[in-house]
Amino acid sequence: MSVLALPDIGVLGPYTYLATELLWGAVALALLRYADAFREAARTTLVLYPFAYLWDWYTLEVGVFAIPLRTGVEFLGIPIEEHLFMFVVPAMVVGTHESLRRLLDEDD
Repeated sequence: MSVLALPDIGVLGPYTYLATELLWGAVALALLRYADAFREAARTTLVLYPFAYLWDWYTLEVGVFAIPLRTGVEFLGIPIEEHLFMFVVPAMVVGTHESLRRLLDEDD
């Protein structure tokens, strides 16, 4: 069985995580624009953010995971990349959901 070799994006060093967040954030923004769902994403993100922040802070604090390829810049006790992650993920979910809804509505 051959294993698919994934590209090594670690060449970006401490900016690797930030770069991936910006890339996927751009995808999320494109989906939100297509679906015209910025308001829905903002509302969802603002509701989820406090829970995500506490969960992230706690898991980092107790050593559940570590993030080696990051800038090292922290805000409120967690890496800035994690703050971005907490915006990108809900935006991606809402953008995907609303884009699918729009596509399916157009088929009717």
